[in-house]
Amino acid sequence: MDVQNIKKVIIPVAGLGTRFLPLSLAISKEFLPLVDKPVIQYIVEEAKNSGIEEIVFVISPKQKMILNYFKGSPELEKILIKRKKDKILKELKDFDSTFEGIKFSFAVQKDPLGDGHALLQAYKMGGLGHSESVAVSFGDDIIDSSVPALAQLINIFQTCDAPVIALKQLPREKIPAYGSVVVEKIANNLYKIKKIIEKPQPDQIKSDFVIVGKYVLTPEVFDYLKKSKPSIKGEIILGEVFEEMLNDGKMVYGYEVKGEWLECGDKLKWLKSFMYMSLKDPVFGKDLKDYIKTFK
Repeated sequence: MDVQNIKKVIIPVAGLGTRFLPLSLAISKEFLPLVDKPVIQYIVEEAKNSGIEEIVFVISPKQKMILNYFKGSPELEKILIKRKKDKILKELKDFDSTFEGIKFSFAVQKDPLGDGHALLQAYKMGGLGHSESVAVSFGDDIIDSSVPALAQLINIFQTCDAPVIALKQLPREKIPAYGSVVVEKIANNLYKIKKIIEKPQPDQIKSDFVIVGKYVLTPEVFDYLKKSKPSIKGEIILGEVFEEMLNDGKMVYGYEVKGEWLECGDKLKWLKSFMYMSLKDPVFGKDLKDYIKTFK
C-alpha cells in the first residue's frame, strides 16, 4: 500500500472569539499568550515538528495580524543592530529561524459558517491537490507532548490510510460540552469510530472519549464536505460529515493522543493552560513557583 506523506496542514482561525469578549475586540484569540508566545505559534511549531512543509491558514477578512506575524522583520533587525541590542536581536533571529522551510498561504472565510465550511475554503483557495490528504489543527487545542500530536496522527494514518481523529478521555460529567464518540478498540490508543454525537445528553454517552481539534483528512472527506447540506443554523459541521461517512460504511479511526491536553477555547481554560505552561517553563517556572508561595 503506497500511502501519501502528509506535508500540508490547514489551521482554521476565522472564528469570532466571542468567548473572549471584550479582549477579542482588540486581539484575535489565536494571539492570546501562553507564557511568552501566542497560542498560534505553538500550533505552527507542532506542525513543523511533525514534518509539515506548508500551512494554510483560514482567516476572516478582518484578520491582519496573522498575515504579518510569520514574516521576517528586516526593518526591526536594522534598528536592533544600530542600537547594539545583540540579545534581543538573537531572540528575533531565533524566532525567524523557527519557521524556516515552512510555506504559508491563506484562505478567507467571509462568514462564520462552521468548521466544515472553513475547511472547504482552504480546499478551494489554499492550493490543495484533489487527491491530497492533509492534517488539520484548530487553534483552540495544544497537546504538550514529547512526540507532536500531529506526528502521532500522521503515523497512524500511514498504517490505516483513512481519516484519523484525535481523541482524549474526560470525566463523564464534562463530556456533554464536547463532541463525543462511540468506539471499538483495535489496539493500544487506536479505535474504530462507530458514531459521533455532538454535545451529547448524559444518556447518550457511550465512552469516555471526546474529540480534540486535530485530524488527518483524506480527499474523500472533502468530497463529502462539498456535498454536505448546511445545518439548521446554516453551518457545515465536520462532525456531521463524519457521521454521514460512518452511515455509508466508511472507515474513520480515532487515536488517543499522548500528552497533556491544553485547551484555549474560553477564558478559564486558557488561564489554566497559561498557568500550566508558565509553571513548567525552563526560564520563568522556578521564579513563578517561588512567587506563588508568597501568596497568603
